[in-house]
Amino acid sequence: MLAETTSRPCIYLVEDEADLREELVLSLGGMGFDVEGFGDATEFYRALVARRCDIAVIDVGLPGEDGFSVARHLHTAGGIGVVMLTARRAIDDRLRGLHDGADAYLVKPVDVRELAATLRAVGRRLGNNSVPLKPASGWELVEGGWVLRDPERRELSLTTAERAFLNCLFENRGQAVKRDQLIGALGGNTFDFDPHRLDSLASRLRRKAAEVGINLPLRSVRNTGYVFSATDSEAAAAAN
Repeated sequence: MLAETTSRPCIYLVEDEADLREELVLSLGGMGFDVEGFGDATEFYRALVARRCDIAVIDVGLPGEDGFSVARHLHTAGGIGVVMLTARRAIDDRLRGLHDGADAYLVKPVDVRELAATLRAVGRRLGNNSVPLKPASGWELVEGGWVLRDPERRELSLTTAERAFLNCLFENRGQAVKRDQLIGALGGNTFDFDPHRLDSLASRLRRKAAEVGINLPLRSVRNTGYVFSATDSEAAAAAN
């Protein structure tokens, strides 16, 4: 669960540029977040021992230990959302950040409203991951949403993208989820996100599940998006 409440999540901002750090701390505080700023990874880790945060906003180019390393450590520990906020805009850096465990990757300069919206979205996912999610007939997302378990207790480990995709479907269990909503859950922008990537993700997930004997009830809903439904009646209702 979130450390405080879902209405006032605790945010730790790790940014070595003092002026920007102060500006973001003040702005996010004025928007209802409980936020503290730190200049490097060492300060951040010390604060984390004293008080656990809900989400960490991390710059990549930190002095000493860089943001990618911090993200990996948090991903290994689990339970803390990670938003990368950096000037590095190359696709390789974006992919590395997401691979290392970031829930979202934002490029500077960023509008504080976009950052706030991202934090709320990550916070909602964390809140829903505090307990196993059961859409129907014994299907579960466990271990913070990183493992899918079927009714026969077979398990499938998920990548970052697969986790975000399935968590969004589980939050709307039995209902067709629009493509735009799924793209947003993946941290993408509907205006520049290739919709075929969504279909490829769903296809890969089905194949991956089949390889371990799991018949994934992931259905495509024409002209809408996808639904996770364990019964044909639910899938039909979602399509209507």
